Amino acid sequence: MLEPTNKKTAKIVIKNVDLTLLVPKAPEWVKKDKGLEVIALTDREWNRQQISFPANSKHIEISGGDGFEKQNLTEIALANNCLNAGYWEILLFTKEDSNKSLYYQSWFTFPMGLYKNVFENINKMSYWKHWWRLEHWQDPSGTLVRTDLLRKVIDQKEVATKFLPDERIIVSGEQGRKVRTTLATNLTTWRDFYNNENEIKFATFRPPGFYDSKKPWGNEYWRIGKFQKAILRNIKPVGVEQNLQEIELLFSDTKTGETNKLFISGVNLKELPKLAVTDYSKGLYMPLGIGIPPFYQSYEELEKNHPDKSPYFSLLLDSKDKWIDHHHLALDGSAIHLDKDNPNLLHIYLLSYERNTLIAHFSINLQ
Repeated sequence: MLEPTNKKTAKIVIKNVDLTLLVPKAPEWVKKDKGLEVIALTDREWNRQQISFPANSKHIEISGGDGFEKQNLTEIALANNCLNAGYWEILLFTKEDSNKSLYYQSWFTFPMGLYKNVFENINKMSYWKHWWRLEHWQDPSGTLVRTDLLRKVIDQKEVATKFLPDERIIVSGEQGRKVRTTLATNLTTWRDFYNNENEIKFATFRPPGFYDSKKPWGNEYWRIGKFQKAILRNIKPVGVEQNLQEIELLFSDTKTGETNKLFISGVNLKELPKLAVTDYSKGLYMPLGIGIPPFYQSYEELEKNHPDKSPYFSLLLDSKDKWIDHHHLALDGSAIHLDKDNPNLLHIYLLSYERNTLIAHFSINLQ
């Protein structure tokens, strides 16, 4: 409940929301392996999960005030943001010139006693098993990740993939709004991210949920500094009946020569939206992790697609299958879609820290 402090402002209530869908819940199949459980719960807490409601939703009440909010609010959003457990947000939106516009944003601490109870009820485990990691950002780098426990490979092949280092950086969606949070100059092509990584920093997203350019966030882009190849697999994911697909992108660490691997798995490639490159943000827009929701979705979509039931996972691993902390690397997730004119062409884009910018674009021939 947002209570007004004057007579002109409305009271806003968000009600009857299933909080179990917004608190980290590990898929049942990861609980068989300590490493998978740690990564699933850690990445779920460290990723933003924002759900939206239309202003006329049955979950929203707008009352009182001078009527401005009742007439002009179009959307209300609730977010468990990508910081430690307990940091949440509420956002109110209007429309200005047919464009979505932020009207009000607030931050609050989710009551940790209730958070603990919800966590224990849905995970059937003690909160104290993971609480320090969830509340204090304990980095589980080096955790062994067994992808064979997440899916079985049916077949695989190397696929022709284009990565053009001199392609101009593409900007759309939230990247257009976040230009000011990328603390670098003269970034024009993908090559600039990997040749000048020491000069590229981002405004740090810090508690309770602000961007702070005075405390810049660095990167480790040398760990994905040179693209090698892509592998396409047909897979049988754990937990679902349908066979799906997986893309593995392989990179050379330009400092050590080690091969690091990015998995984007549990996707039905044929059902991806067909879009122009300029509309990439309308594709499958997902964080890294296991059993995770999209960064942004409607509450109605969340109710239909429980994250802990999802076969989707995305992981960055080293040559020994150990988890790389993609947050410190400054990689937040990916956007993928089929080409608008060629359904056999898959586009994959990598999202930087806090999705401030794209850092790569791959075109994969699926035939």
